[in-house]
Amino acid sequence: MRKLPSLKALQAFDAAARLGSFSAAAEEMSVSPSAVSHQIRALEVELGVMLFERINRTIVLTDLGKAFADRVGRGFSELEAASVAIGRTTRFDILTIHCAPSLAKQWLMPRLKQFCNANPDLDVRLNATPNPINLLSIEADFDIRFGHFPSQPGVRRIAFPPETMLVLCAPELLNGDVPIRAPIDMARQSLIHSELNLFSWNDWFKAEGLSDLFDEKGLRFDSSFMAIDAAVDGQGAILESHLHVQNELKSKRLVAPFGLAGYTVQGHSLNFVQSRTRLPKVEAFKSWILAELGIDDGSEAS
Repeated sequence: MRKLPSLKALQAFDAAARLGSFSAAAEEMSVSPSAVSHQIRALEVELGVMLFERINRTIVLTDLGKAFADRVGRGFSELEAASVAIGRTTRFDILTIHCAPSLAKQWLMPRLKQFCNANPDLDVRLNATPNPINLLSIEADFDIRFGHFPSQPGVRRIAFPPETMLVLCAPELLNGDVPIRAPIDMARQSLIHSELNLFSWNDWFKAEGLSDLFDEKGLRFDSSFMAIDAAVDGQGAILESHLHVQNELKSKRLVAPFGLAGYTVQGHSLNFVQSRTRLPKVEAFKSWILAELGIDDGSEAS
């Protein structure tokens, strides 16, 4: 019979080591912080070593604690991977991705077929809502977020490359009754506003030195994909991320009067639980999407 510490104590230790606090570990395990503290104290007594230094209200792994945490983490990851692998005998594995709606529709969905073809043993579930989710509760394997949100302990964030904001319109608008030849011409165009964008028409007019000519009137949408559809229909000009309009530019349903250079924003990010990257499905999607974005897997910044 194997001589092992309590599984609950090991789970409590692994969670606290990953998340950096007893409170965060307790939240992940749905128990009280005192229960986590008790389990870890019992584990230290059983092992005869101190795993954490307790400094005021914070905890820091000791050197022995760091070494133990690494091996315990690998052990749990192996158990998780084994559970996933055995399930493949009766069903496909499911990769769950949560994504900001406009990026899901405009960029991710057109590319998913490539990923699925390269990973036939995976089924993909794509959920699209504007709000971030709690990755620590395993609601999804990945959360592709738009904008800036507080970091979560144990969650890795990889920023997308800076996104270029382009002035765009339907071809007939470019050479219409009020042709677009220079930035000043935008003052006489109907403007379509995507209200959640990090760089607005107001910001663009200011950057071009045309603040006095900016008119706030125009159609407003809370999702970029709706603003893009309105622009394709010829209802006005939009200011939108190049990432969102690659297909429309390729098919010439939209044109960029001032070219593909422009002001940039840091819009989206890929978020995932770092300890889950040992799972084959997580590693597969992470490697694929970073390659699609042109990010070097060995040097991405979080």
